[in-house]
Amino acid sequence: MDNGAPLHGDALTALRAWVGPTPDQELLRARYVRHLEAHDDGVFRSSVPDHLTASTLVLSHDGARVLLTLHGKAKRWFQLGGHLEAGDTTLAGAAEREAREESGLVLAVDPVPVHLDEHVVPFCRPGTGDAARPVHHLDIRFVAVADAGAEPVVSDESLDVRWWDVAALPDPDLAEPVAMARARFGAA
Repeated sequence: MDNGAPLHGDALTALRAWVGPTPDQELLRARYVRHLEAHDDGVFRSSVPDHLTASTLVLSHDGARVLLTLHGKAKRWFQLGGHLEAGDTTLAGAAEREAREESGLVLAVDPVPVHLDEHVVPFCRPGTGDAARPVHHLDIRFVAVADAGAEPVVSDESLDVRWWDVAALPDPDLAEPVAMARARFGAA
């Protein structure tokens, strides 16, 4: 089985080069690097309890709105993203693939991370219903700007996909990453 060497190497290179814009972001960056240094499979969901995920904050062409998906399992609004797959060779490429799959939009993702987020998700061993230990998603967030008039479509993974005004986000946890994404493009 492919251990994800190109993707693992890309993730380490990207995270070693990136400087967290806040002290908390820098602490997360260092944690992600340590995780990857300790786990050759740390980019894939087979790495339990911690593994990387990649997501994209999709901004409207003017930076006034952000595209979010109503996650089918979590029933919450999130940026577009998900697990890394064996065919992925870069983090930004994985984030772009996930955004395209979940929105139907063709996007050019900025290859430099904009935000990191570690979050706990419930974990059940397949076929057992045993939620013995939580899984930590070590999410690396990128940013893309959609073309004017871009109209997303809802995927099988989502209950809804819609544009949200950045001043009226459905979840306050999205405020920091959206602000960082907008700042990257001078829209803040």
